[in-house]
Amino acid sequence: MTTAGADAADTLAPRRGMSATEIEAAVDAVLEAATLEEKVAMMSGRGFFEQYRKAKGRWGAEPYRAGAGCERLGVPALWFTDGPRGVARGQSTCFPVSMARGASWDRELERRIGEVMGIEARAQGCNLSGAVCINLLRHPGWGRAQETYGEDPFHVGEMGAALARGIQTHNVIATVKHFALNSMENARFKIDVRVDPRVLREVYLPHFRRVLAAGCASVMSAYNKMNGEYCGQNRELLTDILRHEWDFDGFVHSDWVLGVYQPYGAAAGLDIENPEPVHFGAKLVAAVNDGGIAPAVVDRACRRILRTLYRFAAAEDPLEDYHAGLVACPAHVALAREAAEKSAVLLSNDGTLPLAKSSRIAVFGRLADLINTGDHGSSRVTPPHVVTALEGVARALGQDDLALAGDEADLQRAAEAAATTEVAVVVVGFTADEEGEYIPGDISLGEVDLPDDAKVQSSRRSRGGDRTSLRLPVAQVELIRAVAAVNPHTVVVVVAGSAVVMSEWSDQTAAILQTFYSGMEGGNALAALLFGDVSPSGKLPFSVARDESDYPFFDKDASEIEYGALHGYTLLDEQETPAHFPFGHGLSYARFAYRALKVRRAPGGIEAMVSLRNDGAMRADEIVQLYVSFPGSVVARPRKLLRQFQRVTLAPGQTRTLTLFVPDDDLAYYAPTPGRWQLEPGDHRIHVGGSSAPAALLSASIVL
Repeated sequence: MTTAGADAADTLAPRRGMSATEIEAAVDAVLEAATLEEKVAMMSGRGFFEQYRKAKGRWGAEPYRAGAGCERLGVPALWFTDGPRGVARGQSTCFPVSMARGASWDRELERRIGEVMGIEARAQGCNLSGAVCINLLRHPGWGRAQETYGEDPFHVGEMGAALARGIQTHNVIATVKHFALNSMENARFKIDVRVDPRVLREVYLPHFRRVLAAGCASVMSAYNKMNGEYCGQNRELLTDILRHEWDFDGFVHSDWVLGVYQPYGAAAGLDIENPEPVHFGAKLVAAVNDGGIAPAVVDRACRRILRTLYRFAAAEDPLEDYHAGLVACPAHVALAREAAEKSAVLLSNDGTLPLAKSSRIAVFGRLADLINTGDHGSSRVTPPHVVTALEGVARALGQDDLALAGDEADLQRAAEAAATTEVAVVVVGFTADEEGEYIPGDISLGEVDLPDDAKVQSSRRSRGGDRTSLRLPVAQVELIRAVAAVNPHTVVVVVAGSAVVMSEWSDQTAAILQTFYSGMEGGNALAALLFGDVSPSGKLPFSVARDESDYPFFDKDASEIEYGALHGYTLLDEQETPAHFPFGHGLSYARFAYRALKVRRAPGGIEAMVSLRNDGAMRADEIVQLYVSFPGSVVARPRKLLRQFQRVTLAPGQTRTLTLFVPDDDLAYYAPTPGRWQLEPGDHRIHVGGSSAPAALLSASIVL
């Protein structure tokens, strides 16, 4: 670098403490000084395929350069790490998957988890995090369901907003993904999702808007199409809605491979192509020089990137140093255990749980002794240790030599062992082979126009993807039945990313506990829950139906599909089909009583007050849920929608009166003509209780 170049780099580089005016002046100066080629280079990642090849296909071996960066002018690059169960680099803290944390319904817990992700990203050289995954769970067969928080847009938005705030506390830019309508895995590169404007804005976009309103500074586009156009170059999504309707001023980058298809994606509102300049780069430079794309498109994209990058780089850090010793430190591991304890959902219990440590306990099922923290795609985290279910129970019992009593491979042996023990704990569910990010065995990662020696090829078998069945594997069902037939105290632990249809075996068991993929401390958390050290407090973030036909149509190989207004609990309500386990359901070792619901019109919304008492014998958490039923005389609406929730801790005998507020914005519906949100006048019914089941809810009316 020449002396003049070094001076420019020193002058234009971001520095701590820059004011907004100084940042804007620096961005202007960079755009003035940069060549077209330098600007376009800031609109792509680079070096990924070479890094990936050197790492022999190990994801996250190094931070990935994901845009920005101009050495001559002192502009730093964006360095990307994935999520959402932790930082996908090194040996980071592995939290329970997002769906598990969605079951905690704990905004503050999720914010703290976000802070840990931000700290560990910084400690490992990253300033851009892809951890905020909030695509809606439309159908439980979706392979990557574990990466999101649930089926309800209000709930998903609240949890995603909390995670984004936590990550950005430590000046790591959070990106929310995948924008939008990405809720199928195998067909994600080709599927065209058809959706009308009202359903789009009321069902599939509110959670994105909520996360961006909380300050999330970047967006990752989705692979799929929406109404005939790929999301990565869809002007309606990236400009009309994101920029004009929502006033988003951050940057948008593509998903990691095949997320861009033409240079005109830049004109549609895409700012960065990742991971390499396949359709931007030289092609975008040529399109500008040929007059196909205006130079202002490039300047606008670079301004968004630079403003965001400089704002975070100039902010003061909460910590003086982000050193390697912070990664998976004891405090972070303890938070992973807390998350696992708060996430587990007790679906049923005949009184067998909690267990006495003096009981004779045997553990069954191949998964009980398997390290199984979720899929093996871009969200994979490699922690320094993982406590399995068997290991956690053994530690709690002080029996280090506790062995697996039996599994699916030998039902007779398992039944004989179950007949001689007081309690049988059977661990069943899935692994990365059955669900998760779809990883084809011959994956090439879409290295278009790259030399053959830079491409990443593999001869491994395919794994993950959308589930072919919503039921447990036949061998696991047979194991449950064989054990339960000889032991009336059979406790089933379900490891899965979303709903599992359990109607064929659930009534043969004493208790069912869904732990999802519970992270590095999952085994210790399971033991604490089984033995009553803590009470289960998770609530389902989705509906568990009695039959697959109760869910929306799902074809994992579809090329086109229409998304309607109803799915999950809204569909079951409309069909008047009772769920096996309803949305928001979850049992406790305590008992909670609701009373004295009062509702009033408050400035800007509706205020509900309710009293909650712990009638149980132990301290425990309850998740209070508020639903709204609308008049439905102007437009059709779901029979009820979640519009507020609060997690509350109560000691035995303690009563608390809670106040829940619902703003008018969360009561409105979208009118495509004239294209705005409107309140419907009339009688609104407010429901408050411990789940979405009608029997669990108190109700009161208010007229707007």
